[in-house]
Amino acid sequence: MSAIASVPNANRLIASLPRKDCQRFLASCDEVTLSFADVLVEPGERIRHVYFPTHSFISMTTPIDGHSSLEVGLIGDEGMLGISLILGVDTSPLHALVQGAGTALRMTTPVFRRELAQSVALQTSLKRYLYIVLSQLVQTAACTRFHVVEQRLARWLLMTQDRAHADEFHMTQDFLAYMLGVRRVGVTKAASALQKLNLISYRRGNIHILDRPGLRAAACECYEADKASYERILG
Repeated sequence: MSAIASVPNANRLIASLPRKDCQRFLASCDEVTLSFADVLVEPGERIRHVYFPTHSFISMTTPIDGHSSLEVGLIGDEGMLGISLILGVDTSPLHALVQGAGTALRMTTPVFRRELAQSVALQTSLKRYLYIVLSQLVQTAACTRFHVVEQRLARWLLMTQDRAHADEFHMTQDFLAYMLGVRRVGVTKAASALQKLNLISYRRGNIHILDRPGLRAAACECYEADKASYERILG
C-alpha cells in the first residue's frame, strides 16, 4: 500500500472539499481493500486509522448484554469511520464491521489530525457529517423501538443498496438477524413478506431488489428522514 496522489473522488466527503484541500488530503491517504466481516475497531479501542469508504461499506454495531449486537449505523461512500476524532476523542464507542467488501481510503490518526488542523473546509464538512451521524443514531433508536421488523428490513435493504450501488448483494439470514437485533425467525418472516409483494427475491443469501419504489413504500419513514437529513446538511 502506498500513498496515492490522485484517485477518483469516490468518497463524497472528500470530493466536497475545495480542489487544493482535496488533493492534499488524498496525497496523505492509502488506498486499501476491505474484506467482508473484517473488524476495523472494537468498543473501547483506540482509533488508529480513519476510513473513507469508496467502494465498500461498514456497519456500526453496539453490543447488547454481551451476547448479541444491534446495528446503529451504516457508513458508505457518503461518510467516514472515526468521526469522534474531530471532538478530540480517540476511543471508539462502537464495533465497526465491514459489511460490503471493497476499497476505502485510509489515514493514520496522527496524519488525520494534522490534515484537520490545516483545512477549515475539512473541519466544516466533518462537523456537518457528525451532525448527520447523531441524527441517524437518534432515528435508528426510535426505529428499533417503534417499527416492525418488516419495515426495518425494508429500510435496511434500501440503505445497503444505496451504499453497495447495486441491486443485488449477498447477506445471510444470520447476518441480517445480527444487524437488526432480532431472532432469525423474525428475519425469515419479514423477508418472506417482502418476497410475496415481489419487492425482493431472496435465495441462499442472495438478495435482489426487484421494486425499489415499492420497497420505499414498505419501509418506515426513517429511511426518507435519513436521506432528507443528509441532503439538507451536506447536499
